[in-house]
Amino acid sequence: MFSNKKIGAVIFAAIFFNSISAQTKVIEIWNGKIPNAVYNPGVKTVIDSADNWIKKKKVTNPTLEMYAAEKDNANGTAIIICPGGAYSVLAIIHEGSQVAKWLNTVGITAFVLSYRLPDDAIMKDKSIAPLQDAQQAMRIVRMHAKEWNINPDKIGIMGFSAGGHVASTLATHFNDKVYQTRDTVSARPDFSILIYPVITMDSATTNTWSRNNLIGNNPAKKDVLYFSNELNVTVNTPPAFLVHSIDDDAVPVENSINYAMALHKYDIPCELHIYQSGKHGYGMGRTFKTESSWTEACKKWLVMNGF
Repeated sequence: MFSNKKIGAVIFAAIFFNSISAQTKVIEIWNGKIPNAVYNPGVKTVIDSADNWIKKKKVTNPTLEMYAAEKDNANGTAIIICPGGAYSVLAIIHEGSQVAKWLNTVGITAFVLSYRLPDDAIMKDKSIAPLQDAQQAMRIVRMHAKEWNINPDKIGIMGFSAGGHVASTLATHFNDKVYQTRDTVSARPDFSILIYPVITMDSATTNTWSRNNLIGNNPAKKDVLYFSNELNVTVNTPPAFLVHSIDDDAVPVENSINYAMALHKYDIPCELHIYQSGKHGYGMGRTFKTESSWTEACKKWLVMNGF
């Protein structure tokens, strides 16, 4: 039986999520033809507010939730946001809708991506599903750029924690043929914004939960190398803005440092902010702390680089 506290939390989550969704446009990115999917009627997408934060679980139908910038403020830039959650859940508010609304204030149209979370029960190859969804999301936004008042050359990918791994995987594997498509539209992001991101699958510096959920407890070496994105940077990898706290006890700061150094090796524009404190998972949920100023630094970087 549910306690009154649990019932209240579930009702709050449902009301809050529905009120957010009512203000936005929700796009099914695969239009019913989801690659790599296994139909399992026993798996249903749920919204949970346990532990005082709202999370989405068991994503079976990936979507983009569109937050359009006001026409008189829009600058043509768009950003796809990948919430974190250790490849187990999606932190859809403080690493999703709240971020989208902030981006709207600086003239950017935002899209919150509910990507599939690795799960053998609903996919043939759980490791590749998030990249499939990220590639398709980028193609969808670029294909509809004119319709949505977006410059097709100013579309970025943004990710938090494990969502940062999704974003950096797209930035380094955007051209990989991970599903069948007739589209010639590029899946390459024009820039990436990575907030306390998981970058590597190296056991010494990864987030263990994210690694295990994505590629398993005993992954093949080829999978470790493929999904260690600091090893897959090339001259074609897009510019990046990165944020991390040096006391992060969930995702070591080396993830961001090593990715930034890999970009620097190829003279790719990159900016890395390492904060004294903050630990992990703050998203848009804090004020009056040094790490909470990352949005201002990010805004300046976007302006400086013409986004």
